[in-house]
Amino acid sequence: MSTFNGATLMITGGTGSFGNTVLKHFLQSDIGQIRIFSRDEKKQDDMRHDLQARFPDYAGKVKFYVGNVRDPRSVADAMPGVDYIFHAAALKQVPSCEFFPMQAVKTNVEGTDNVLHAAIDAGVKRVVCLSTDKAAYPINAMGISKAMMEHVIYANARVAAERGGTVISCTRYGNVMCSRGSVIPLFVDQIKAGNPITITNPEMTRFLMNLDEAVDLVRFAFEHANPGDLFIQKADASTIGDLAKAVQQLFGNTGTNIIGTRHGEKLYETLMTKEERLRAEDMGNYFRVAADNRDLNYDQYFIKGKVETQANESYNSHNTNRLDVEGTVKKILTTDYVQEQLALIRK
Repeated sequence: MSTFNGATLMITGGTGSFGNTVLKHFLQSDIGQIRIFSRDEKKQDDMRHDLQARFPDYAGKVKFYVGNVRDPRSVADAMPGVDYIFHAAALKQVPSCEFFPMQAVKTNVEGTDNVLHAAIDAGVKRVVCLSTDKAAYPINAMGISKAMMEHVIYANARVAAERGGTVISCTRYGNVMCSRGSVIPLFVDQIKAGNPITITNPEMTRFLMNLDEAVDLVRFAFEHANPGDLFIQKADASTIGDLAKAVQQLFGNTGTNIIGTRHGEKLYETLMTKEERLRAEDMGNYFRVAADNRDLNYDQYFIKGKVETQANESYNSHNTNRLDVEGTVKKILTTDYVQEQLALIRK
């Protein structure tokens, strides 16, 4: 019997890449009901008809709620009877958040607070929120909004724990290959059109994980979280240059065009800061970063001897396991998108 046996699971932003992968993992399991909460009625309708066509015996498990995490009433209306929540709704595009930062604040920060307040009020058992490596040492509006989102999560987790109720935790991961707006589908589309692929900076490094790994990380958090915990997967990385070569090895070499760094981009991404690493627990494939449970009564704290405030280095895409081109090919072949695109070419 699984944790989700007979339970009701709600996914915010459920029509996105993550929500579709959750359905792949859970639809035919012993779960009772899956609620898809999102603002795009067209995507909901497409998902509904796809499920009815491909999984007629299970499609009835999925219920659709049109709403927006920015609207507290619509969130609260979808919450009664929910046992678990995957909170995936977010604005994720770095350039668009850079030009419209308040939109990122309204969805990523205020929207998360709305979801967590509604979950606590409704007596939801557990909530796992999805964050990003861009929240660690953030330099762009998207990362800053996600960093603030994480602090909203920890604050609400503390309140919920004091009440003895909802267990709220967070996962942080790097680039999810082939998710909405990511670079691999862009490369494939450019190659199909016979155009050179556009590379920002070949020396940039990025973590690489597939959607199945993202769901596994969230599932692990559901099963092991204490209030306010942050979970991080140990992930492989590659340079953008090697990622481009790997895609071209599979789909054809149409040349490259280096366009320079976009607004708000880093040379490398950090999954765990030096400060977080001090209180991190190695759990095999994952790190658990425990919540900082100090309160505002600083008068009770005193210093003796040497005080360490950070580890020697962060955990980032420059110092994790670096894949070469062949390793990157093997990694991207684990995605459904790449397999489907290769199948189309072979026809």
